Amino acid sequence: MADFDAMRERIRKGNGFIAALDQSGGSTPKALGLYGVGEDRFSNDEEMYDLIHAMRSRIVDAPAFTGDKVVGAILFQQTLEREFGGKPTAAYLWEERQVVPFVKIDEGLADAEGGMQLMKPITGLDDLLSRSKAKGVFGTKERSVIGKADEAGIRKVVAQQFDVARQVLAHGMVPIIEPEVTISISDKAEAERMLLDASLEALDAVGEEVMFKVTLPEQDNLYAPLVDHPKVLKVVALSGGYAREEANARLSRQRGMIASFSRALTEGLSEGQSDDAFNRTIGATIDSIHAASVAG
Repeated sequence: MADFDAMRERIRKGNGFIAALDQSGGSTPKALGLYGVGEDRFSNDEEMYDLIHAMRSRIVDAPAFTGDKVVGAILFQQTLEREFGGKPTAAYLWEERQVVPFVKIDEGLADAEGGMQLMKPITGLDDLLSRSKAKGVFGTKERSVIGKADEAGIRKVVAQQFDVARQVLAHGMVPIIEPEVTISISDKAEAERMLLDASLEALDAVGEEVMFKVTLPEQDNLYAPLVDHPKVLKVVALSGGYAREEANARLSRQRGMIASFSRALTEGLSEGQSDDAFNRTIGATIDSIHAASVAG
């Protein structure tokens, strides 16, 4: 339990950002393509996951990938059953890198309805949470998508997120609630205000600390009430399709928020880079995302 207390304090202080290394089946081919690995390199899921794990291993082995600037990392479920540096992945992150491990628990999005995409039902969640906690995983992440400023729909998204969050809390873990607002919608600012109101109301029924992962808002510091809320451990931002430079610029204006970037973290990396070039690139990326995360 002492480690979990130390992990909580690492996240609370937030002197860095959370790396999102949780690309799942649907997003893995695109992530590999950006990394320079085409679909002709794999013929089944096992080969595909081997390739993405090799990319993740290279990232976490980089000299710059330590708790000094990377306070946490979100893993794909399958990654928990693998190793980094000869150790189980979660143990390696914390024991060797002082990076707090999280796991993505959702199983993807349901079909859009009324502009919203709820999470698909999560099968065997209690078993997954028990196994993850036993492996030293501190928290979870679960994603929904908001594609319209519709109050009833947004409240439905938030209600589902908090239902799952309560199940996570019951296992002694900290949930990252992620109701992503699509960056391209015309009523994004209004949707974000509705999301804030619904989230603040839902927090009244929660007895323990949770986290939020939100799209970088149109109105700077919109989410300050969440940042300051006594039941919120940390608010983190997803890049959401913004290029890293713009994502960093937006993030730097948000008080108390830190990054949890995925695509923006791997931007500029490729399989064909030498180790020196790869480490320089990821090092510069980590420096820039860290700077934006602590600027506010």
